[in-house]
Amino acid sequence: MSGRENEKALVHDTAGQKAPDGVVQLHEAAIDHMRAGRHLDAQLCCQRALALDPGHADTLHLMGLLCIQTGQFDHAVEWLAGAIRRAPKPHYLTALGTALLQQGRGAEALKAFEKAVELEPDNAERWQNLGLILAELQRNHEAILSFQHALQLAPGSWEAANKAAILLRQAGRFEDALVYLNMCAELKPNDIQTFGLRSDVLRSLGRYAEALADLERVRLLDPTNADACNQMGNCLSALGRYEEALSAYDKAFALGDKHALKNKAIALEHFGRFDQAASCYRRALAEDANDASAEWNLALLQLLTGDFEAGWAGREAARWKIPILVEGYPKLSRPLWRGTEPIDGKTILVCPDEGLGDVIQFARYVPMLAARGARVILLVQDELYPLLSRLPGVAQCLPRSATTAPPYDLHCPLTSLPLAFGTRLDTIPAAASYLPAPAPDRVQTWEQRLGSHDRPRVGLVWSGNPRHPRDRARSMPFRTMVGLLDADATFVSLQKDPRAEDRPALLERTDMIDLTAHLTDFVETAALVSCLDLVVTVDTSVAHLSAALGCPTWVLLPYVPDYRWLLDREDSPWYPTMRLFRQDERRDYTPVIERVRAELDAARGRESFRNKGS
Repeated sequence: MSGRENEKALVHDTAGQKAPDGVVQLHEAAIDHMRAGRHLDAQLCCQRALALDPGHADTLHLMGLLCIQTGQFDHAVEWLAGAIRRAPKPHYLTALGTALLQQGRGAEALKAFEKAVELEPDNAERWQNLGLILAELQRNHEAILSFQHALQLAPGSWEAANKAAILLRQAGRFEDALVYLNMCAELKPNDIQTFGLRSDVLRSLGRYAEALADLERVRLLDPTNADACNQMGNCLSALGRYEEALSAYDKAFALGDKHALKNKAIALEHFGRFDQAASCYRRALAEDANDASAEWNLALLQLLTGDFEAGWAGREAARWKIPILVEGYPKLSRPLWRGTEPIDGKTILVCPDEGLGDVIQFARYVPMLAARGARVILLVQDELYPLLSRLPGVAQCLPRSATTAPPYDLHCPLTSLPLAFGTRLDTIPAAASYLPAPAPDRVQTWEQRLGSHDRPRVGLVWSGNPRHPRDRARSMPFRTMVGLLDADATFVSLQKDPRAEDRPALLERTDMIDLTAHLTDFVETAALVSCLDLVVTVDTSVAHLSAALGCPTWVLLPYVPDYRWLLDREDSPWYPTMRLFRQDERRDYTPVIERVRAELDAARGRESFRNKGS
């Protein structure tokens, strides 16, 4: 696949080949013409050589290369196939594979590259070319193995290390990608691409200080690199160095990166400067009216600050422009219900469009649809199907894995229902509990597992989905929550799949009941929650589940929380039995846990939790 490789092969191919007088000289002249860009002269020399020796393999190969260079891939395949019939040399096969690939004949091209490797297994370039074709065919795992083998044969190959790193990054194997990027940096100490890619991988690993150092190197090599300034802002923001982040975004914008305005707005929001953030989002939209993520972020900020009228409308307008949300929504042909059309006697299909917690929170609107006379079909994630199939107002509940939807008249995303019902702060439907009560036999089973109830039972969750974009702010290590465990209560873990870094501390604590192996679905979790007096949790789906069941729920929130929790209040208008414990500007959960511990110590008996939560 490399023209450089073909030229190296051409230098030596004429040696040892018996040919009539003049053929070798004509072939060498053709090579000189090709290198000089005189393709027509090269072809004429080849034609004269082949007139003397029609089976001269090197000249047939050269004609194939000339055809590749001029885009005549059909002819290239014919010439190269002729050369291979006479002498199946590895670089002939490489050239044939290149021509076949250009024709879109990937499977045939792969066979040619594989044969080249078979004939010359100790040649690193053959393995590298095989890796390239495998990557082209989206067979990335095999491509990575090929590049790794090429590096074993030629440890100094920057190209193979670079390709391996790119594919490993695409596969989410960031630690492995970093190994090869470090190799690339040693081989080319001033390569901007390497440092930019390595900074991206380091950010994915949460190693922001190291990523920042690489970006500073990029800036030294290319002071006009706007993207490097933008990414520096992202790293500084992640490190909590917000003033420096704002300066970096300003530099990026001055250098022409319009997206830096949106990122600056995000940093201002995390800084708690909400008015400035809103202004910056509007500037970003003035620069690019089609920036759906800026429109989305502005809407969520409006919801966070209590402007539900603008927030719900802006969120709805943006959600249909954001690819990940559009692609994640079912492909439906019937009209979208926006809240204005009568639905009495109509069948409406309500679909999930965000996470599990969102579905639980906004399922409260389903009975309201039924109250308007609609027949409601509720589509939910498979994990929630057993829990929500008995939700009041649902005529039919389907798991998302269902292959076909039943007949319906209208459809609506679940999180669009607040807009459709014109929800404002003072009109939030906030029943103390709205989920179906767990079956008594399941609750009894959990009571037996938990044993005596001589002290208040407190459920704990300290981390959420690690793939959530704000997980770093929302979750905490288990060791931070350990300060609660000495309180006069029986603590019960609700934490599914604890992280590897938490396991040593968990093994040391034998004073917390852990029956999470029995939490096979949300119905089981609901039954367990129903046996508890209080749930203390970070912002996860368990917070919504517990509060929607009417259980006293204390939610631990980052300094700038998700929009639904609003600002500067200890209660939630969405959940009457919920209390909110917020980080202060230190952005540290330790003081939050201390406040929770003080509240636990002040509690007197199980009923006090319910009084404080309501």
